[in-house]
Amino acid sequence: MLELLEYLLDPELVARFQRRCGLFLVKASCHGPGRTQFQKTVRIHGEEPHGSQKGRWDHQDKNSNYKSSLNGSCAANSCSRPQYEVKNWLLHFLFLFSSSLGHEMFYITCLPCIHWNLDPFLCRRLVNMWTLVMYIGQVMKDVLKLPRPSSPPVVKLETRVDAEYGLPSTHAMAATAIFFTLLLSAPSRVQFQFEIGLLIAVTLSSLVCLSRLYTGMHSVLDVVCGLLISAVIILLTYPFWDSFDTFQLTSPFSPIVALSLLLFLSHTYPELDHYTTTRGDTTTILGVCAGCSVGYWVNEQLGQTFEPQGLLPVPLPTVTALSAALGAARFLVGVVALVGTRQIVKTLSLNMLYAWYRVPPTNESARRRKEIEVPSKFATYTAVGLVNSILVNRIFALLGLL
Repeated sequence: MLELLEYLLDPELVARFQRRCGLFLVKASCHGPGRTQFQKTVRIHGEEPHGSQKGRWDHQDKNSNYKSSLNGSCAANSCSRPQYEVKNWLLHFLFLFSSSLGHEMFYITCLPCIHWNLDPFLCRRLVNMWTLVMYIGQVMKDVLKLPRPSSPPVVKLETRVDAEYGLPSTHAMAATAIFFTLLLSAPSRVQFQFEIGLLIAVTLSSLVCLSRLYTGMHSVLDVVCGLLISAVIILLTYPFWDSFDTFQLTSPFSPIVALSLLLFLSHTYPELDHYTTTRGDTTTILGVCAGCSVGYWVNEQLGQTFEPQGLLPVPLPTVTALSAALGAARFLVGVVALVGTRQIVKTLSLNMLYAWYRVPPTNESARRRKEIEVPSKFATYTAVGLVNSILVNRIFALLGLL
């Protein structure tokens, strides 16, 4: 079992997948006195012994970014980040696009489209499951502290989350949860052929999982664990989805529980000995969920949920030129409302916290302090969730876009 885990964690396994897809590592360029810039494509045909790479599965260490050196003399001079050569541009853009399907900002901007154009019920359930699996995944990362694949031999196409730990892949978790929660929830709301929906869910979640290998951000073990953990969460929670819907929409305690519990989880997120984006990203997700949860409860109390009327499941909306134009208009108006809300509340909350803690507004690093980052992000994205669930559809009604 130990050998299998080491094999799945081996960075060379990821590097081989990248080379099969036409992505090759190119040695970094070194500059120094009397030296010229050079590049050499690395095509490794021999295999490293499995388990020989740094970062065994049972070894915990800081996940600091890898800084390569080509030789002893080059180490004394500045070396640029390892470059790469693309041989298959079709797969390159396919995997980059697939990877974007797992980003938090994709869900924050595209999940509302289901609310605006299809069914708020489905959006609410997706937000709930997305929040649950992402929180579990992010906490597991910072508790287990297993490093991401090293570069070299892996080509890393993303840098923002490079300082984060690797296992499990939250992209794999989120994609599996979103697509299969939609697949399981939609039959009671919308008429569609289940087999086609299953094929789409499997295809999209598989592309997101494979994209995390292609971009070099996760080992095979990270991706497999993320997929399996998400599947287990769905299986364990599925029997309680309807009961939770009832509590979320009708209980007088629902908004209190949503705000207090999710703020508590944001504030008690595990501490690390170095800064990563995981705490801020997790707080963003929890804030969105808190705002949406309160917003959907308010809509239920007001008796205007904007859900499909009549006998369920309803037929899928027919795509016409008019419906496409209305959908595009709703998307533009909705995104402007959400982005505007984000910018206004973010600015106000940061300024208030800077003043409270007597921090100069020009101090950009202050945003990373827990006492500033957590309340600012939570307030900002709670407001975004509230605007999405309560105000945007009412704006559509005023503008005649519904």
